[in-house]
Amino acid sequence: MRLLDVEGIVGGYASAEHIVKGVALSADTDEVVTIIGPNGAGKSTALKLISGLLSPSQGRVLIDGEDITGQSPQAIAKAGLGFVPQERNVFGSLTIAENLEVSCLFERSAAKRRMEEAYARFPMLFDKRRISAQSLSGGQRQILAIAMALMGKPRALLLDEPTAGLSPKAAHELFAYIRSIANEGIAILMVEQNALESLEVSDRAYVLVDGRNHLDGPAETVANDPDIRRLFLGGRATKPTGVGQQADLPRH
Repeated sequence: MRLLDVEGIVGGYASAEHIVKGVALSADTDEVVTIIGPNGAGKSTALKLISGLLSPSQGRVLIDGEDITGQSPQAIAKAGLGFVPQERNVFGSLTIAENLEVSCLFERSAAKRRMEEAYARFPMLFDKRRISAQSLSGGQRQILAIAMALMGKPRALLLDEPTAGLSPKAAHELFAYIRSIANEGIAILMVEQNALESLEVSDRAYVLVDGRNHLDGPAETVANDPDIRRLFLGGRATKPTGVGQQADLPRH
């Protein structure tokens, strides 16, 4: 049993329409696990079912053996599962400091200390702490969203398309941060369309097709599967550097 175990979840946006049809996933401490697949495969919906934004009609979600299936997003977050959605993941009218402070939901007395930890991890946030989040670039906004999720001290972190819309340079920097966060002992399960680079920083990967598990295994094995290369990687073989390795962090 891994830290996060998802057992055969089924669900979607309407009881009669199951987008996710029995998906099984897992992520353990220190791991980056990437979910890839074609559009409409149910990847983002699966994260919403896991995080409590949607309620599964079947299956279970467990954190360290504790069944959190169908609980409220607040209860699931308190159990140790953080979630960073693709959009609307920061409060644009608030400053960076205010975004971090309001994200310390369960231990308000720890807000100052955790903000200092966030600034140490992401120096850019300290430099810009007094400006509004809406003035940040896309990559900076995603870093803030991740820092906000980390304020709750999650044991596992779900990331939905963290590099969507980012420049190649910003995406590379964000992947480096994601790898470093996992190396600090947090399990990361992320959905990504940027398959090649996400597999390079991942330990394992899942491929979903039509709401079901299609393939899974070590990131390098998935990346070099002929069908996966053809469908997602443009026919290119890759040699992921994940598997616990430390990616080069950007310098700010």
